[in-house]
Amino acid sequence: MKSILVIDDQREICESIKMILEYEDYSVDYTTDSLKGLQKIEYGNFDALLLDIQMPGKTGFEVLNWLKEKGIDLRVIMISAHGSIENAIKATKLGAFDFLEKPIDREKLLISVRNAVEQSGLLKENKKLKKELTVTETIIGNSSSIQNILETISRVAKTDARVLITGENGTGKELVAQEIHKQSGRNNKELVEVNCAAIPHELIESELFGHEKGSFTGAIKQRIGKFESADGGNLFLDEIGDMSLQAQAKVLRAIEEGKIERVGGTSKIEVDVRIISATNKELQSEIQKGNFREDLFHRLNVIPIHVPPLRERKEDIPLLVEHFSKIICEKNKFPLKTYSEGAIKLLQSLHWKGNIRELRNFIERIVIMAQSVNITEKEINAFIPASGTQMDDILSVSNSFQEFKEKAEKAFILKQLHANGWNISKTADILGIQRSHLYNKLKKYEIEKG
Repeated sequence: MKSILVIDDQREICESIKMILEYEDYSVDYTTDSLKGLQKIEYGNFDALLLDIQMPGKTGFEVLNWLKEKGIDLRVIMISAHGSIENAIKATKLGAFDFLEKPIDREKLLISVRNAVEQSGLLKENKKLKKELTVTETIIGNSSSIQNILETISRVAKTDARVLITGENGTGKELVAQEIHKQSGRNNKELVEVNCAAIPHELIESELFGHEKGSFTGAIKQRIGKFESADGGNLFLDEIGDMSLQAQAKVLRAIEEGKIERVGGTSKIEVDVRIISATNKELQSEIQKGNFREDLFHRLNVIPIHVPPLRERKEDIPLLVEHFSKIICEKNKFPLKTYSEGAIKLLQSLHWKGNIRELRNFIERIVIMAQSVNITEKEINAFIPASGTQMDDILSVSNSFQEFKEKAEKAFILKQLHANGWNISKTADILGIQRSHLYNKLKKYEIEKG
């Protein structure tokens, strides 16, 4: 049953609204004291609030301000005998959902309450989904590099310092940006994100700064840019190394002046934005090539955070495998998969060119396609793409010809063992070596049946 609170200094109004709404199966509480109403809001759980404007104690406008200051997200329907346009506009600017005049029309009341409750439900569902998303999208790892990143985030997030996040594709740069936003004092607003590589160069300025109607062909109405949308919050400029030089100049000016100008506009608009940027490019090299402004680089690179590739923090792979596997199993209602020590070691031996993103996709493939709930080296090898990926991995992580030979030999022995059902005698015959020699190889390469 949906719960409604009414705050109005006229008891007969409260009781009238209560009677109408309870007949429609709403749960209704009311008070004629605005200060008591604040207590009910703070400790209750209401889906909508019907609020009078003119009251002793606190006016309706003061209650709206209080809700905003407290960060309480509640759909508010203003009710007033003074139904002026000025009051309606002021209430809307303060965040009111709707405005009803007294005497209250029953049908208008029911429609307004129903719409407010439905929107409240959607917002709650959205928050629930965001919470679930936060659980799935989090920084995982016990390696020293990840712990250093988390420590840096905790130190800088509460400040307004600009942060430049670097790292290869798929390492989780966007997760770092989201974590900074989550811990910042600006997290009451959404993190505004712009993928600079995904927007054509001729449209990037409009995307960032907005445009006025008629400023260019296709500009049929005014557009608010990302800088304005992020006013008072955080702006995440992903793949900033792909931004055009012209747009870079405007971003630099916006940082220096704290003001932006829409495309085709003539007036300056003040914006209070904290910029978090990320790139997979080596910006110092791009500066040398003339592709990136050095002055902008220094403005953005106040706090540098480098996210290492997965091959440099392989000790985190067991945690990541467990994390991704649990999420994917729960999402698809599969029994939880377990991984043998051999399976984990094999996963750690691979190169993972696509980093975390590639590992997650691989685990999803294993979870969905493997029939067994106990994943061994056999399953891992079966689902590694047959496009030479494993040999490429061996090549990429080998520092010498001897190391390459040993890794290739281990991979070949593992393949033959799987093909022969781990029959040592049969495998030794196929390899053309004695069983004792094969046992020595298994011990040398720490090969165990998963």
